[in-house]
Amino acid sequence: MPLSVLIFEDNPLLRESISSLITLKEDWQLKGAYENVLSVREQLTEHKPDLILMDIDMPGMSGIEAVAQIRALNTTIPIIMLTVFDDNTHVLEAIRAGASGYLLKKHLSTKLFDSIDEVLSGGAPMSPSIARMVIASMQKTTENTYQLTPREKEILSLLSQGNSYKIIASQSDISLDTVRTHIKKIYEKLHVHSQTEAVSKAIHEKLV
Repeated sequence: MPLSVLIFEDNPLLRESISSLITLKEDWQLKGAYENVLSVREQLTEHKPDLILMDIDMPGMSGIEAVAQIRALNTTIPIIMLTVFDDNTHVLEAIRAGASGYLLKKHLSTKLFDSIDEVLSGGAPMSPSIARMVIASMQKTTENTYQLTPREKEILSLLSQGNSYKIIASQSDISLDTVRTHIKKIYEKLHVHSQTEAVSKAIHEKLV
């Protein structure tokens, strides 16, 4: 059976261009191409597509909101976001909503077919710049999860190197009692109860 595709894109010229690309493939079938996602639930139920190409910025309701609605009905259908945006706010919002891949519109003519093949194989196609931002954002999120202060990170790092409280106090130019207070707060933030647990978590999650 041919691969059935739905397109949501508000720019008429680009919508026609993407539609033409889809119809070039003999084993693909364009089920519909729409300028907005206001009826996305009904269109999904009517056409039962195998794949959705979704613009992120549309009038009335965004592609991100539409993805969330689609996921409420279908958790497995591949959805590739098509957008001019390459900022991590839109990227992460789309991924959290349930997008399967993310492709900048400037790469459509050269990357669309490969991206579709990749997502159908279980992959998550992304433009290189998008992938870099996602990784950087994930790393930043991990670092900030526990809300450690710069001083707490410093002490946790010294603790992970096997330094005693006295040595940490000396190197940080603070009192022994202050070191103990910081370490108590570190334990609370990391949800651990011992130095071994704290160090293990810090190393495993790359907090130091």
